[in-house]
Amino acid sequence: MTRTRLTVLAAGGSFALLAGAFLFQALGYPPCALCLWQRWPHAVAIVIGAVALMIWRPATPLLLLGALAAATTGGIGIYHTGVERDWWEGPSSCTGTGGGLGGDLLSTDIAPVVMCDDVVWSLFGLSMASYNALISFGLAALWVMAARR
Repeated sequence: MTRTRLTVLAAGGSFALLAGAFLFQALGYPPCALCLWQRWPHAVAIVIGAVALMIWRPATPLLLLGALAAATTGGIGIYHTGVERDWWEGPSSCTGTGGGLGGDLLSTDIAPVVMCDDVVWSLFGLSMASYNALISFGLAALWVMAARR
């Protein structure tokens, strides 16, 4: 597979994951703070992919930055999965009762507060954070493969 095709797949994968996150949000699954943190590296990977595709032969360090962005969101996804499964504590502002305030008190009709330790959707025992981590590490591998071509 060519460097260009691998770059398109890697950046396109981040685009698909980010679009999926927005679709879930539109379907009534509001994101927690850690979910939002996972979105930013995907946006960075998409921009890196767009820049790389505008350059005839993108430099390997640029493609490795794409891999770093994908691995970063994968790492945040692993962290978020651990928070959801009570393997470790998450940020006090979005776990338990949200820093001493009940979730109901913080929620509004406009912007409901979603706690980071609540799994709002899962499939086959894996949450959205878990799927994001698995797929993102796969995307990081595609970026590295593109860089090595």
